[in-house]
Order: sequence, then structure tokens, then C-alpha cells
Amino acid sequence: MGRMSVEDFRTAEKLPLVMVLDNVRSLHNIGSVLRTADAFRLKGVWLCGITATPDTNLVEIHKTALGAEESVEWHYARETLEAVRTLKEEGYTIVAIEQCHGSVMLNDWTAWPDGESPRPYAFIMGNEVKGVDQRVVDAADMVIEIPQFGTKHSLNVSVTAGVVMWEVLRQALSRALL
Repeated sequence: MGRMSVEDFRTAEKLPLVMVLDNVRSLHNIGSVLRTADAFRLKGVWLCGITATPDTNLVEIHKTALGAEESVEWHYARETLEAVRTLKEEGYTIVAIEQCHGSVMLNDWTAWPDGESPRPYAFIMGNEVKGVDQRVVDAADMVIEIPQFGTKHSLNVSVTAGVVMWEVLRQALSRALL
């Protein structure tokens, strides 16, 4: 099937995108985000606050990630704002994925407008119940929302992460960035 090895993955060119999990509780969600990050060859994942880390040998993460915890570069920060500060210092544009006044719909957003040089993004996914902490939303450079048309006004955090990762990858591929 032409899959790359973990060693090849580590040295391959990455999509200039980092996912930040802000106090995500579900071990299955964490594993799923890592697995999708591997599938789309992301730069990395930050696990923040109560978000568990793969090195704690939690079976649920490993079961869902299917080994992606070995290929995807991940970092831990005790506070999400600590990760946001670090990523801003590294030149990332910080984007909270949340429903709020002034948010931009994902389908109206362009990652790299014509004429702009590619920049790296860090997308913040929030807690399954509370969403992205308001202090983190306030620290973000922008807020993006996924349009929804049903009776529910939220998506599972790993589904949200997958939708966002796909959209960034789709835009990167259309610009031949990866």
C-alpha cells in the first residue's frame, strides 16, 4: 500500500499544522486525533492540561491511535496558554475552533491567500463539554467555526479535528504545499 515507515514519517515534509488539545478528557479522542494527524502528516500535536499523554501507557490511546503516537511528534503543556505562547514565539498563527461571536466559518476561510507565503497554524480543540477555554479563545489570533445545520450544535472533538485537518490539507494540496 506504499505506507511510509515511522522513520520515514519523522523526516518527511509535514503539513504546517499543529493540533492543540485543550483539556480533552476522552482517551479515544486523543488517540483518534493522533491517528488522523499521522494520516495527514501534521507537524505535531500538543496535549494540554488534563489531556492524557501516550507515554502513560494508556491502552485506550494506543488502541485508537494504532501506533500514531510513535510517529506523530507530540508535546505536553500543563496549561494550554503555555502551549499558545510557545507556538506564537515559533511563528504559528493560533486558531481556536469554537462557536462564538465574530468567528469565521471554515468554508469561508482561506489558509494561505494568494500572494501570501505559507505560514504555520496551530488549531485549538476544546474540552468535550466546555469547549475551548475562554482565556485561550481570547489569546487566539482568530476563531473558526464549522457550519452545522442539524438540531445539535456541536461535534465530537476528534470529528472536529478531522474536519479541520482535512480542510487545511485540501488547501495545502491545491497550492502544492505538500
